[in-house]
Amino acid sequence: MNWTTPADLRAQLQKLWERGEILASLVSGEALFPMRLTLKRPTSAEITDYFTEVRAWSSALRKMTCCRVEMRQFKHRVFGTNALPDAAWIDTIEDALSLIGKQREAARFTALLSVTRAQQPALLNWLAKKPHSALALTDEWQRLLAIVAWLKVHPRPGIYLRQVDIPGIHSKFIELHRGVLSELLDIALPPAAIDSTASSGVNQFARRYGFLDKPLCLRFRMLDRAHALLPAVGERDISLDADSFARLNPKVTRVFITENEINFLAFPEVKDSLILFGAGYGFDMLRQAIWLEHCKIYYWGDIDTHGLAMLDQLRSQFPHAQSFLMDHATLLAFAAHWGTETKPTQRHLPRLTPAEQALYDDLREHRLHKNLRLEQERIGFEWLKAALAALA
Repeated sequence: MNWTTPADLRAQLQKLWERGEILASLVSGEALFPMRLTLKRPTSAEITDYFTEVRAWSSALRKMTCCRVEMRQFKHRVFGTNALPDAAWIDTIEDALSLIGKQREAARFTALLSVTRAQQPALLNWLAKKPHSALALTDEWQRLLAIVAWLKVHPRPGIYLRQVDIPGIHSKFIELHRGVLSELLDIALPPAAIDSTASSGVNQFARRYGFLDKPLCLRFRMLDRAHALLPAVGERDISLDADSFARLNPKVTRVFITENEINFLAFPEVKDSLILFGAGYGFDMLRQAIWLEHCKIYYWGDIDTHGLAMLDQLRSQFPHAQSFLMDHATLLAFAAHWGTETKPTQRHLPRLTPAEQALYDDLREHRLHKNLRLEQERIGFEWLKAALAALA
């Protein structure tokens, strides 16, 4: 027997609530109610076979508060004329909220709606689309509106978040809520106040809305003492912001890039060379360093699908970049140290050489081992020195 029960009717309303439709109607003014709910009734045969159960089902529905049950009379060959529920209606939003116990949440949302309509009406559509997100931010909502208002008055302020001076709001609050603030600011600010080349969300929040950002630094070592930047100090490694690195223009002919810090620190001395500590999939900081175009570039990453994907990405900026110790010979020489790549990529890498593509295909098609990975720090140091000697 699958007749609709009071719990089933509440579940229908609960789905409306979870989809945000009930709260969204408060924003739009669209009337959802009166609403007829789905009601599955007993068949004529079931009335005959389960008459006692049918009476109990009918009674339970008619006892429901905040739900209007329409009855329909029928004549049955055994039981004569009777009346059974034929339709279930929720007449008002108040009835719906009462049935699913959401009066307090709706009251909080109504308060959010009222303050938003008064202060930032442009954000009403956001409330309608993400009412539950707004409810989760009830305690922070007034401060979020204050930040939006401040940026409308001070577009692209050119200061650090730490310097924003709004009563009751500190920079940590802004940093913590960059995700939702990005959504709100994209709606409330004029296009001229938004740098559309910076992604919306957390990572490029400062750049997108005109704040100063902590400068990203490039970490490198000179591998030739003759080109030491601070010869009297005998530097081990140096960090410079991207602008300073771009103006550096050292007299080197080769640049190595490695993704492992210990490999970076232990890399042997190489004539007319420097080594960069890589940044995963991020090579944008190198874009300004035009002098790199005149250097031989060797990229040393893990032998796995993502290592080759990073090599492919590097070549989007420096097509002449070469792989280093990322080949079949190195992979097979250290088979005893193979590991597992947890989430290999399968995407097309158009900038690989034929040999690199063959290695990539072997890895992504699991020809040697499933999800094979050889981390660069597992390669013997003597193998590294021999590879460098071969370059020389």
